[in-house]
Amino acid sequence: MLKADKNKIKEILERGVGEIIDKESLVKKLESGKELRVKFGVDPTSPNIHLGRTVPLLKLRDFQELGHKIVFIIGDFTGIIGDTSDKDSERPMLSEEKVEENMKNYVKQAGKIIDIEKCEVLYNSHWLGQLGFKEIGKQADAFSVNEFISRDNIRKRLDEGRRVSLREVLYPLMQGYDSVHVKADVEVGGTDQRFNILAGRELQRQYGQEPQDIIMNPLIEGLDGRKMSSSWGNTVNLLDTPNDMYGKIMSLGDELIIKYFIFATRVSLEEVEGYRKEIENGANPRDVKMKLASEIVKFYHSDEDAKKAEDYFIKTFSKKEIPDEIPEFKPSAYDIISVLTESGLATSKAEARRNMEQNGIKINGQVITDPKTEVKNGDIIQKGKRYFIKVM
Repeated sequence: MLKADKNKIKEILERGVGEIIDKESLVKKLESGKELRVKFGVDPTSPNIHLGRTVPLLKLRDFQELGHKIVFIIGDFTGIIGDTSDKDSERPMLSEEKVEENMKNYVKQAGKIIDIEKCEVLYNSHWLGQLGFKEIGKQADAFSVNEFISRDNIRKRLDEGRRVSLREVLYPLMQGYDSVHVKADVEVGGTDQRFNILAGRELQRQYGQEPQDIIMNPLIEGLDGRKMSSSWGNTVNLLDTPNDMYGKIMSLGDELIIKYFIFATRVSLEEVEGYRKEIENGANPRDVKMKLASEIVKFYHSDEDAKKAEDYFIKTFSKKEIPDEIPEFKPSAYDIISVLTESGLATSKAEARRNMEQNGIKINGQVITDPKTEVKNGDIIQKGKRYFIKVM
């Protein structure tokens, strides 16, 4: 029997929670001391796990600290099919090769938050890939077409005459069957996954299992104020360098500081409330945001990396100095467009030209707008405020 830590249970039930389905059942289970199987699945639709996806992972960590069994599912099958729960248009199918490439570092990234050695890491192709039409038909019988098309984003697309594929109808069955296969007692996930997670409860009933309880977290905003999403490129990624991670957090709107402390860290809620009062009483939000940035870099990298990232930020942004340590790069050609694209400062020639037109490129501190500019050995190229390279 597990020890029922009331304070930890309270945090599980309240911190960063948008909705709990069958809260009474979940409370009883947590207070009983029974070991629960707590499930979370993530589709490898990009190579990065970003802070938005860490919100449920941190909730898994909370359960794990109470001694419960964590089941971390990498959706190598569902990732191919594609979930459109949070999309306004059909998500294209991914190739098996693309999914395999994307998920190479998923376990390593998740291991920054949860203890991988103490959890089950599973790939849902192992069971979903074995299902035949007979079994899928049995699962589909638990749902009506009306239930699926009544979802807001699906109804909107149908009303606008846009395509909704039958493949999309099958996705909730797959995520739901994951819960059946792993015999989940609890599933955590974002509020955008509500229909899919509820499908797990229905299928568990159909297969004679007790329906899982559900904890859903609201979604956090990304760097541009929209929901954090790899599709929009507005993410803070776990594989970001300490300097990039720190700088991205500092670019967030001030209104997100407290929300990020609550959802994306495990700084005590008492301390977070202190930060809230500091801001309300006139403290500079930038100072509190620097504490947030340091906390996040420290969590995913180290104390030393956080201190260096803070020093880099202060020197580069506050004092507008060139940092001491700059990556060196030797291009194949020394025109500015080639240097920007080959170094990765721009993803294409078009982006390089656009950055220059917007006065976003400097050589040795001088804004450069001519795409025919030649770069010399030793020149320091700067893109925006955060990115520097030294040409060799």
